[in-house]
Amino acid sequence: MEGWRGAWYVPCLASLETLQELCRKENLTCKSIGITNRSLKSYEVEYLCDYKVEEGKAYYLVKWKGWPESSNTWEPRKHLNCPLLLQNFLRDKNEYLSRVREGKALKVRNHVKALKPAIADYIVKKAKQRIALQRWKEELNRKKNHKAMILVENTVDLEGPPVDFYYINEYKPAPGINVLNGITTGCECADCPAEKCCPKEAGFILAYNKHKKLKIQPGLPIYECNSYCRCGPDCPNRIVQKGTPYSLCIFRTNNGRGWGVKTLQKIKTNSFVMEYVGEVITSEEAERRGQLYDNQGNTYLFDLDYDSDEFTVDAARYGNVSHFVNHSCDPNLQVFNVFIDNLDLRLPRIALFSTRPIKAGEELTFDYQMKGSIDLTSDSAEGLSPSKKRIRTVCKCGAMCCRGYLN
Repeated sequence: MEGWRGAWYVPCLASLETLQELCRKENLTCKSIGITNRSLKSYEVEYLCDYKVEEGKAYYLVKWKGWPESSNTWEPRKHLNCPLLLQNFLRDKNEYLSRVREGKALKVRNHVKALKPAIADYIVKKAKQRIALQRWKEELNRKKNHKAMILVENTVDLEGPPVDFYYINEYKPAPGINVLNGITTGCECADCPAEKCCPKEAGFILAYNKHKKLKIQPGLPIYECNSYCRCGPDCPNRIVQKGTPYSLCIFRTNNGRGWGVKTLQKIKTNSFVMEYVGEVITSEEAERRGQLYDNQGNTYLFDLDYDSDEFTVDAARYGNVSHFVNHSCDPNLQVFNVFIDNLDLRLPRIALFSTRPIKAGEELTFDYQMKGSIDLTSDSAEGLSPSKKRIRTVCKCGAMCCRGYLN
């Protein structure tokens, strides 16, 4: 449940079943928990829970969409018109048996009279996970402010969506921190770049070439045209501010690194991929949180140290897709500091650009020790992130040039 004006987020303590029962009792609809006008008046299969054979007939235990599990019923196969759900049921059953048998050849017996409780339990958990991940995907795509899609995939384990993570598109400043200041005017260019365009006013060259690809070296800042500039939205100096241009997939890694991110489209060298966003806090607050995160075994602190070390981005609870990007000692993304509607050198925006061509389906990574993300800390296998140095952490990137440790 989202609090007033989105200032605070308070988790709902009621179970899904309780909410469904309340909605049905009051004849209310709620799409997010599966209660629609259609499901109020009819029965729709949400997923299949179990299987048995009685008197030569096959029966499936059905979880009805929008109804609590106490309303589950056994239905004969001929009553079910849900081929996809039947496929999921069979695939999940075979997947469980394959894992139990440690990859041995699976022989499916058609004369099984009933499933073992452990198999039925796994099938239900997979069905619930599939629904939860689908809802999370829909939520992410509702909240994003760019055109590209965000997909979610877990074919590795039973892990569902993060419990305490909220998607944001831009920095969420702590009280007293202003991330939108310093801009009172913009360039007068009719066709950027020009002699007095924003980068030159700041004493730097334009960061992009005519193909809108990065042409500056790591360590140099990017100054994009801002909201006061005369140029329009098609200006070649407006790249990062338009958001992620590629469809991405948050996926579960199979080597203990938790969630990761892969691109669904090929990406050319020196292309903008995504921003790293989160809560902007003071370094003192970051130190306090860092101690707490160490006890939990993870952190997502990123020092904004382009000009000083007064502020830090904390993406632990609030962030975008970059929250899930893993480290690599041989990365395909590079960090750059960006200034658009804020010229305060203490508060750059953090952008990730490709360092080489990236194939569709390839995981996106960046080096947490690269210039622009100095200092590191420990993090859990659920996802590692740049931060202040505290504990020596083993690296699991698997690169040929792996340094062995993240810090």
